[in-house]
Amino acid sequence: MVRSGSALVTGASHGLGAHIARRLAADGWPTAVNYPSGAQADVEREKAQRVVEEIRAGGAVAEAFAADATDEEQVRDLVAEAASALGPVDVLVVNATGPQPVVPVEELTWQRHLDQLEYFVKSPTLLVQAVLPEMKRRGGGRIVQIGSDIVEGALPGWSAYAAAKAAQLELTRIWARELGPHGITVNLVAPGWIPVERHADSTPEERVRYLAQVPLERFGSPEDVAAAVSFLAGDAARFVTAARLPVNGGAVLG
Repeated sequence: MVRSGSALVTGASHGLGAHIARRLAADGWPTAVNYPSGAQADVEREKAQRVVEEIRAGGAVAEAFAADATDEEQVRDLVAEAASALGPVDVLVVNATGPQPVVPVEELTWQRHLDQLEYFVKSPTLLVQAVLPEMKRRGGGRIVQIGSDIVEGALPGWSAYAAAKAAQLELTRIWARELGPHGITVNLVAPGWIPVERHADSTPEERVRYLAQVPLERFGSPEDVAAAVSFLAGDAARFVTAARLPVNGGAVLG
């Protein structure tokens, strides 16, 4: 099915974002593959272009767009450029993230908190504000945030990240109430530990320790997360909003 609008996935040059972009494109959404601007822009552009080429090789439509998802002007330009190239943004996937250092409370600074809030409070706010006028005009849209099950995990050393992710979840619920009258759904997918490129340095001991708490006794795959996003972006989820959908094999219950 070819869609009349488009999907925009932030942070889609690698990791979960790349898999989500591929899946939405396969679902028929012309897909905007966002990658970060800045110091690593050349490297990320190459990665994003590979994702685009893979999508096109499968017969679907995609374009790559550079933008810092935490910068107000760049976010406005990103949404405008994606809409101009691919059609109005009907599906927004808020996925972009930054470094996630483990910081014990004795070393925790306000700047550490701000670093995480930039990605999980500021960026979602800017992105939603940028797509809202057209979604309202068209009478609907889908917003899917990529959260984390760490909100329930209470892991030592993860104060700043978990606090920002908890705030992101509450934004999802509030925006679902605010935007529901406009036909816009707002949901959150909460992955557990889904191995992607940034987990390359994890140790066998860390993996064994994590799997011991997973009832399904295996790691999930990026495709599992992409499938959850696909559902929330699709027609079958037209009456689903304010939902938090865990994709963690039961590692965190509740």
